[in-house]
Amino acid sequence: MGSILVNKLGKAYRQYDNRWSRLAEWIIPGAAARHRLKWVLRDISFQLAPGEAVGIIGMNGAGKSTLLKMITGTSQPTTGSVTMTGRVAALLELGMGFHPDFTGRQNAYMAGQLIGMSADEISALMGQIEAFADIGDYLDQPVRVYSSGMQMRLAFSVATVKRPDVLIVDEALSVGDAYFQHKSFDRIREFQKLGTTLLIVSHDRAAIQSICDRAILLDRGTIAKQGSPEEVMDYYNALIAEHGHASVEQVATADGRVQTSSGSGQATVTDIALEDEHGAPLEVANVGADVTLRIRVQVKADLPRLVLGYMIKDRLGQQMFGTNTHHMGAPLEGLRAGDTVEYRFRFPLNLGPGSYSITTALTSSDTHLADNYEWRDLAFLFIVMNMNRKTFVGSNWIEPTVEVLK
Repeated sequence: MGSILVNKLGKAYRQYDNRWSRLAEWIIPGAAARHRLKWVLRDISFQLAPGEAVGIIGMNGAGKSTLLKMITGTSQPTTGSVTMTGRVAALLELGMGFHPDFTGRQNAYMAGQLIGMSADEISALMGQIEAFADIGDYLDQPVRVYSSGMQMRLAFSVATVKRPDVLIVDEALSVGDAYFQHKSFDRIREFQKLGTTLLIVSHDRAAIQSICDRAILLDRGTIAKQGSPEEVMDYYNALIAEHGHASVEQVATADGRVQTSSGSGQATVTDIALEDEHGAPLEVANVGADVTLRIRVQVKADLPRLVLGYMIKDRLGQQMFGTNTHHMGAPLEGLRAGDTVEYRFRFPLNLGPGSYSITTALTSSDTHLADNYEWRDLAFLFIVMNMNRKTFVGSNWIEPTVEVLK
């Protein structure tokens, strides 16, 4: 079983005013330092227990890739330490360790030996590597003729041909085609069931929330948030929209989940309800029922344009459906402080049985990144039950008809 312990890890680079300052520091012993330290990461501490899956997220430049390099030993920390147990397989920068003039097969031997396999062991497993990578005759062509997706296929196949105790994956999987991504995540889930410890960096919200037990948000080189994937992803989503007077707030709900809200407060949702076809409020609804989502908005400042969006999420925070009045051709313009607006969205609730939440967003355009008046996760909770439909599984109700020909 593998584990990871990161203790007060930090990474800094020296910055000099000019090249002569660098030279003087090298050749004049005992002289005063002529550099400044630029900290990329500082005071990073966390632990992964055996079999745990943790996702790392953050904006570009937050230090995610630098952190993984220090954990895997390809870069030395300035402060702190990393302790790992078990056999480690890592997929960091795409093609890292591949020689462009060697064939894929030759590179597979080199990459395999770098993670501790013998040449004989690689030869015995080469058939499995070929089958999973599925790049055909390209395996015996130089890697320089490979696409980025083909490099990723080969690198992932070699790194995971034997189940590692610890699997560390950077954004490499994002360059693959949809079919191979499905294969890769299926293999990762299989390893998880067998006890592999997983550390993954990804911007893919669905991947983080479906695979990981916990998430860590890096911001400006420090840990800004740790917690459940839903809580951390909601906070991250609010953080990237924080502009000017916008604020981010998180509060615990009665059921133990964490509600994230953010925005300037220039408009706010004052009431939200899910209603049946007669206008009666619903907390539990039947699969496929015709419902109305009613949202009332209070305008607090003069707004040139107002767009309301909503998102339906499952209990893990994965997105089921979302839209907004910009895409529906129904934005409002020229609103005044004190105005009240009521929206009614009517649709069939074609969801599978389970617990769901509504996220609301008030903006001026098709995203909340330009003007975020208010973003509120877990704004409304409801349950879907199968009261009278034929038995089915899944998160959506798409009941077919069937014709059987014999």
